[in-house]
Amino acid sequence: MIKIICDSISDLPIEIIEKYNIDIVPLTVIFDNKEYLAGETLTTKEFYKILRDTDIMPKTSQATYVQFKSAFEKYDENTEIIYIAGSSTASGTYQSSMLAKNDGHDNVSIFDTQNLSIGSALFVIKACEMVENGCSIEEIILSLEKLKNDVEVVFSVDTLEYLKMGGRISSTKAALGNLLSIKPILEVKDGLVVQKSQVRGKKQIYSTLAKTIVEKFGKDLKSRTIIIGCGDNIEDLEIMKESLEKEAEISNVYFVNIGCVVCSHSGPGVMGISCI
Repeated sequence: MIKIICDSISDLPIEIIEKYNIDIVPLTVIFDNKEYLAGETLTTKEFYKILRDTDIMPKTSQATYVQFKSAFEKYDENTEIIYIAGSSTASGTYQSSMLAKNDGHDNVSIFDTQNLSIGSALFVIKACEMVENGCSIEEIILSLEKLKNDVEVVFSVDTLEYLKMGGRISSTKAALGNLLSIKPILEVKDGLVVQKSQVRGKKQIYSTLAKTIVEKFGKDLKSRTIIIGCGDNIEDLEIMKESLEKEAEISNVYFVNIGCVVCSHSGPGVMGISCI
């Protein structure tokens, strides 16, 4: 038996979590010195509400050795475990898992996606599909490694205020950007979020994200897995899907709410797309 485990850096579609019974090790979210476990003692909807209702930016803290030790000990040595980690460059969570693995858990294999959110989620989905198809641990890890260069993750935000509050941009740049309706186009590169480009006006976000995916993979995306993610701006999901359908042929599309790792920096009004 092979068991897939991930962490809350990966924003997985609920149907995938339920179908494959995936265990998720939560990171800690800190609001005004109060600590919550992402997705457990603080739901995603509650997280968005706090972001909207306060001017306090949250912080996130890595999952701990103790959490991983507990997660691994749920299964006996006859169960092979693959832990698929969110970017080790962005979080110390991966290092916590390595400490736990090296403390007597030879049945655990660890894969560093070097990705975040709906990007990391694609690797989890791929691994689950390979387990379902009877692949071995070695085949799964090798396949995931080869896919690292075959993933695209791009997203944007509806306001620069949260980036300003988090110290990511200056107050002057935020004020000017909001005045001119400038929206950054962000991507995950080498395990971190970086700015790829920028557009003017919210309407430009959808077409730009869609065209970025098409530029990498072409117009025929029917055989590829796509995730479209948002914060509390649920109404934008259909617009994003329609924009992608104008640019490409799609089939296998999931929708998710982006969680605390990205939204702790971007704010709740985020829109993103990933493809593998």
